[in-house]
Amino acid sequence: MMGKFDIVALLLILPVILLSLTVHEFAHGFAAYRMGDPTAKLAGRLTLNPLKHLDPIGTILIIFTRIGWAKPVPVNPVNFRNPARDLALVSFAGPTANLLLAVVCGLCFRLISPLAPANQLWASLVIQMLVLGVILNIVLAFFNLIPIPPLDGFAILAYLFPRVGHNMTYIRYGPYILMGLIALGFFLPIDPLGLYLAPFLWAGTFLLLGFPMGLHGG
Repeated sequence: MMGKFDIVALLLILPVILLSLTVHEFAHGFAAYRMGDPTAKLAGRLTLNPLKHLDPIGTILIIFTRIGWAKPVPVNPVNFRNPARDLALVSFAGPTANLLLAVVCGLCFRLISPLAPANQLWASLVIQMLVLGVILNIVLAFFNLIPIPPLDGFAILAYLFPRVGHNMTYIRYGPYILMGLIALGFFLPIDPLGLYLAPFLWAGTFLLLGFPMGLHGG
């Protein structure tokens, strides 16, 4: 059974997760739609309704491990004028949206924290949610930019280096490579993905919040 702190932490992070994943997937669908592909719109995914985007397993993982995923927005590159380029732009739209959301959370934190009454619980909760919004969206953005299929970074890599993008062995085994990297973080004293994400998170929180933070809050 969860302790009081765990329940409070869960209630704080759930709205942030819902918003962050929803904005990420909506950005993919919106970018695809603007480039001529109505697939996401026709599938009812061009929406900010989080229930349309959530993947149960991915959401549970992001709650407990801070690494997870939403249900991918359907995209049909056949509808693009320049399939490789436009698919890369659609892929880039998701992480970009997360970084913009991190900036918004950071700006709100800077505006609210000096004015928030120190003895008010609601003020403390709002500030904590804004901090979580910065952390989670930085992590989501740069995690998704890893150039391993099926992450967004792979489509960008495929556009920049077509030979790699057409390497079927890499495409086939990419998800296993990614799962292996995630698993290593649970069994090794050094987390490969954590090492990759740490400098982005440190710099991002320092710029947006005024103090650096790590993956575990330090």
